[in-house]
Amino acid sequence: MQCCSTATFTITDMHPVTLDITATDGAARTGVATTANGSYEFPCFMPVGTRGAIKYLSAADYERLGARIVLGNTYHLMLRPGAETVARFGGLGKFAGWGGLTLTDSGGFQVFSLEPKVDDDGVTFASTYDGSKHRFTPESAVATQQLLGADIQMVLDVCPPLPSPEAVIRLALERTSAWAARAKVAHTRTDQALFGIVQGGISTSMRAESARRTAELEFDGYGIGGLSVGETRAEMLPALAAAIEHLPHDRPRYLMGVGDPASLVEAVALGVDQFDCVMQTRLGRHGTALTGEGKVHIKNARNALDDSPLDSECPCEVCARHSRGYLRHLLQVNEPTGSRLMSLHNVAWTLNLMGAMRDAIAAGTFDSLRRRILDVWGQGG
Repeated sequence: MQCCSTATFTITDMHPVTLDITATDGAARTGVATTANGSYEFPCFMPVGTRGAIKYLSAADYERLGARIVLGNTYHLMLRPGAETVARFGGLGKFAGWGGLTLTDSGGFQVFSLEPKVDDDGVTFASTYDGSKHRFTPESAVATQQLLGADIQMVLDVCPPLPSPEAVIRLALERTSAWAARAKVAHTRTDQALFGIVQGGISTSMRAESARRTAELEFDGYGIGGLSVGETRAEMLPALAAAIEHLPHDRPRYLMGVGDPASLVEAVALGVDQFDCVMQTRLGRHGTALTGEGKVHIKNARNALDDSPLDSECPCEVCARHSRGYLRHLLQVNEPTGSRLMSLHNVAWTLNLMGAMRDAIAAGTFDSLRRRILDVWGQGG
């Protein structure tokens, strides 16, 4: 393990996001990122509120759990209720009654998940609600997100599935780079950060190239997209490392769509600052809890008479109050409260995990924590 540094240095410039890196342990780093409207500690996990809410949770829940940033999905919000409607309420945070920070994606992941028509100028989407056709260009994605009013918005990118032929990865990289330059010109809100996105599949050379080209545009921060979309963790990490090597040290680094504990700790070890994922609530809705001993499938019959909490080490309100037996009962009878409580726990558990990483980096014990996490969660990646 490399020597831990606890020297504080503040990076100040004209960007809407500034970093105060308070400690490093190897490549892992911790500190505070400050936006125009508030700050967040990193490394951090950002729960996903696709349609303006995390499923089964409210803004009061996010606040109580200690979340600092919640994501919204531009594709869904521009369809329902519409970006103009959100703007009338004062932006996504005010619309949702959320006093913390917000980040909106660009709709680029729908390029991967919904297989729309993509050309050099942009993307044509079908509405998931009524089938109507809609068009996103780099410029309209920026304009839509400026209306949504998130503290951080992402450029429109092309996220190819993995595995894909090299030519497909190359085309996605070229379009993402060209669109990033157009987005940078189109973005005009000085109180809203704009993050570029790195693509390149699992090719270390293309990841490095994409990172260099994106960094040359001098964004406020950098997303690393197109990972955790079919590749193994062993394939993901070298590609991630190749990208980080060419990203500025004084800008936030955001690994998009990754939230399993092993990948979180491995990415932090490489120097990633922030993450988002729907896994926490998706698993919770279907009866799986994240714990210090791994996944717990609460519907299993052995939990029927178990009066212990989901995780005896977890300080969340669910573990403080409810037993595995009770939670199993709720899920067995399809009571929505069961999905809500499981989701609350999984989000709280992940936020606490990120807090433990921050503490370990500051103490110079991050590698020890990393090994403990990987001992439990490192299989299957």
